[in-house]
Amino acid sequence: MSAGEEQGVVPPAKAAAPQRLVPKDAATIILVDREAASPKLLMGKRHEGVRFMPGKYVFPGGRVETEDGRVNIAGAYAPHVERRLQTQVRRPTISRARAYGLAALRELAEETGLLIGERETGAFAARSEAWKPFAEADVFPSLEGLHFVARAITPPGRPRRFDTRFFAADASLVAGRVEGIVTPDAELVELVWVTFDDALDLDLPPITRIVLKDLARRLDEGLERDLPVPFYRQGSKSEQELL
Repeated sequence: MSAGEEQGVVPPAKAAAPQRLVPKDAATIILVDREAASPKLLMGKRHEGVRFMPGKYVFPGGRVETEDGRVNIAGAYAPHVERRLQTQVRRPTISRARAYGLAALRELAEETGLLIGERETGAFAARSEAWKPFAEADVFPSLEGLHFVARAITPPGRPRRFDTRFFAADASLVAGRVEGIVTPDAELVELVWVTFDDALDLDLPPITRIVLKDLARRLDEGLERDLPVPFYRQGSKSEQELL
C-alpha cells in the first residue's frame, strides 16, 4: 500500500495500456470474368450498418474458421501456390494453407451464393452448417483454380485487424448458386461485375485499390505463373515485401 493510500488519498487510476490486437487469419476471393475483351471482377457493396468498412465495395471474404482446415477437397492448389502460402507463417502446414483458400470459398458462398468446386467428384459430406450449401448443391469444393495474388495485414490501431490472403479465380469455376443471398438486409447488399477502370471509381478500401493494380499486372504476366506475391504489412506500397 502506498503512503497516499494509508492517508486515505486514492491515487489516480493508471491509464490502461492500449490493447494490441493480433491479426486474425482471413481470406478473400476475386472472381474474374475473362470472356470479354476487358476482364470484369465481382465486387459487393457492404451494408451501411456493419461496423467494419460500411458501404465500401469489397471482394467477398472473411475470417478463417477452425473447421475450414478440416474440409475435404476435390482438387488441390498448384504446388507453387501451396508453397507461397506457407511462407512467413508460424508453424506452417498444408492443412493451414488449404484453410485459407477454403475460407475464401465458404465466404464467397455465404455472401454471394456462388459455389466453386466440382460436380463430377462424388458426394460432398459437410462437416458443419457453413458447408451445407455445397453438399445440398452437389458441389465438392476445389482449390485447383485458385491463384494467390496478394497478402496484407491491417495496420495497427484499427478496431479489427486481419492477415488476409487474396485469391483470384476464373468465373468459369462457379459450379452452383444459392439464390436469395444478396438482399438489402444482408452483409453484401449489391453485387456488381466491373472492369478494372470502373472498379477504381467505386468507394474502395485503400488495400483493395492496391490489390486491384496488383491483379491487373498479374493478368498481363499470366495469372497461372509462379510469380512473387506482394505482402503488405502496413497497407501501403512503401511497406511491401514479396513472398
